Amino acid sequence: MSDILTITLNPAFDVSTSVGTVKPGPKLRCEEPRYDPGGGGVNVSRAISRLGGVSTAFVALGGQTGAVFHALLDAEDFEVAQFDVAGNTRQSLAIIETSTKKQYRFQLPGPPWPPEQTESMLEHLRQHLSPGRIVVMSGSLPPGVPADIASTVNRLAVERGSKLMLDTSGAALTAAAENPGPPFTLLRMDGEEAGQVSGRTFATPAELADYGLELVRAGAAEQLVMSMGATGTVGVSATERFFCRPPKLETLSAIGAGDSMVAAIALQLSRGSSLKDAVRHGVAAAGSAVLTPATELCSKAMADEILGQVVTEEI
Repeated sequence: MSDILTITLNPAFDVSTSVGTVKPGPKLRCEEPRYDPGGGGVNVSRAISRLGGVSTAFVALGGQTGAVFHALLDAEDFEVAQFDVAGNTRQSLAIIETSTKKQYRFQLPGPPWPPEQTESMLEHLRQHLSPGRIVVMSGSLPPGVPADIASTVNRLAVERGSKLMLDTSGAALTAAAENPGPPFTLLRMDGEEAGQVSGRTFATPAELADYGLELVRAGAAEQLVMSMGATGTVGVSATERFFCRPPKLETLSAIGAGDSMVAAIALQLSRGSSLKDAVRHGVAAAGSAVLTPATELCSKAMADEILGQVVTEEI
């Protein structure tokens, strides 16, 4: 059994391609597409493999799309624990407009889950939780799954001695910020998401760190990792506040940067690293991901090179 388990309840069959100009009306002749198994936790497992680590991916899959998705997973270097669901696994489409280098991303909804399917998922998940295991729950939720499901999963993880890292968005992130406890081991969000959850604006790393500390003190999470895009990432716990600043990099595609960051952080924490060192590696991995095209994830060689250029400042 690997030390890291990822959870993906709403995976996406990712299709990426490019076209000269995106405009309404005529048929747009695209370049040869690329197909990848995607969704938060799946991408984290894929990135962990690229960084030299090992994980198990707990993935909810269904229908013909799910069968193709699993076939793509067979080419990846990690164990898959499939949870069967009704309906077809969703698809997503990413198109780069080559004339402007702009990227357009279209996300289709996943199949709706009835309440009994959510209960069945929790029972299946329980057997994969074990003492000391780092669990990464990442990505959006399928329609019908309660927004506070992460808190339920976290209680199961704590009961089983596992440590849950959460990276989500929307209503699920709002529910996580109001988590009644026990606290998540780590909660990741970016500055824009923090603004949406709190109703505030964060102009500086210090302001974002202040909000992160509020969530720590409220018992939502033990640690916060809060990204500010290309400028850097804030790390917060009850005893430390710091900002990791990457070198200036040219972005080819932002897809996979956040998942690469979470993968590197989870991998370093599983190896006993400090939060600060884990976030430094996360920033480097995210930086390597933006240097790759389309849905490509991080590169260990590039991440290792960038790591030496990451500047860490106390806040």
